[in-house]
Amino acid sequence: MGFAEDHLTPLVDEGLGNSAYLVDLGHGGALAVDAGRDLRTLHRAAARRGLTVAYAADTHLHADFLSGAVQLAHDEGATVLASAAGRRAFPHRAMADGDEVDLGGLTLRALATPGHTDEHLSFLLLDGARELGVFTGGSLIVGSAARTDLLGADRAEELARAQYRSLRRLTELPDATPVWPTHGAGSFCSAPPGAERTTTIGAQKRANPLLGAPDEDTFVRQLLGSLGSYPAYFDRLAEVNRRGPAILGADPGLPSLSIPSLSLPEVRRLMAEGAQLVDVRPVADFAAGHLPGALSNPLRDQFATWLGWLLPDDVPLVFVTGPGQDLAELTWQALKIGYERLAGHLPMASWVADGGEQQRVELITADRIAKEHAAEEYAVNESTAEDRMAKARPALRRPVLDIRQDAERAAGHIPGAVGIELGDLVARTADVPAGAIVHCGHGERAMTAASLLQRAGHKDVAVLAGGPADWARATGRPLVEGA
Repeated sequence: MGFAEDHLTPLVDEGLGNSAYLVDLGHGGALAVDAGRDLRTLHRAAARRGLTVAYAADTHLHADFLSGAVQLAHDEGATVLASAAGRRAFPHRAMADGDEVDLGGLTLRALATPGHTDEHLSFLLLDGARELGVFTGGSLIVGSAARTDLLGADRAEELARAQYRSLRRLTELPDATPVWPTHGAGSFCSAPPGAERTTTIGAQKRANPLLGAPDEDTFVRQLLGSLGSYPAYFDRLAEVNRRGPAILGADPGLPSLSIPSLSLPEVRRLMAEGAQLVDVRPVADFAAGHLPGALSNPLRDQFATWLGWLLPDDVPLVFVTGPGQDLAELTWQALKIGYERLAGHLPMASWVADGGEQQRVELITADRIAKEHAAEEYAVNESTAEDRMAKARPALRRPVLDIRQDAERAAGHIPGAVGIELGDLVARTADVPAGAIVHCGHGERAMTAASLLQRAGHKDVAVLAGGPADWARATGRPLVEGA
């Protein structure tokens, strides 16, 4: 059994697409690397092994989640290890390139690997002179390298060139060296899709297309050309991490993990004061009836991403919930990306019982669309030429709005669909045709989009229950690739 299988536990946040790591150092101590603010899985993993976290290392000032290092220092007395260049405003052991920390038998060596951020460090774990593995954070990741535009588009090329040099430095490690990245599939820090979250130096030298670039300029073009949009909240969290997130359980201003149930008068008062309504129920429940003005964001792994993309963090949030929903999970999802003004939740049943006004969204299946299209085409084909012209004028098919990411759309979209990413929709609701059928890959993001359109005054909005693949199957027609 190798070191990784015996001593290292990856802790994956599927929603944000990131991995933290817990390393058993022996003698009851542990190293945590890039732990997020939601420490539940880390605490469970440590408890199974009887470990206390003695060291908490952060590779960079994460833009996509709040660090849990300060919390580990408070709760368990962990020593925080982080880049000196990050100028963190809380007690930590500041490390520069080549600095080493004795972990009690094993050694952790800092490697300066700027690119994703200026102050980025990778951490090489050593047993004597033997490389056990390298924590690469947002530098070398499986099949790519993390994005370099988080400090502004004007610095993206400069940091891409730094990333090129950092990756070349990492590839000087032995081919057998395990690579333990933080960012992985699902991360908007620019990881490509795929199941693998860890790799080796040799595997990346063989398969990573960026490492196959013949020169620095080609590398830069490839990396910058792969960058898509990213959530708005990314621009806020690096500074929060530099200052140090508030300690949960010690700050009376932070919410309880069991947010209170709100009365109808309290909800109405909060709404009058500018609170945002977030309906966390499943898509079908929201479609059947919801509070006017509520944002649909079903509670799931990706909940935090869309909360942080679409809503400000400085207004109270009121969550509309269904029976049996996990309020602690809801709270952690918000807290891990810095949303702390959680006013409480309103059971939808309370609103319904009081006779509160409701809006609805039509859910349409791909099979229904296919049948309607077939009936329309049959009617046109069986009519006279004059009738065909008359029937063709009012658009036989409702307009379709594709709110997926541009890269998803390019991989295959419904012919004629209007493409507007969900993250851009608030600013572009006027560009959406009336009566549009909105779709994403499954339905959750599409319902979020429909709720935004309703808030902007759109009528007769519908959501496709499914995605383009369902449409293609039902209609027997191919999707269109490309922009």
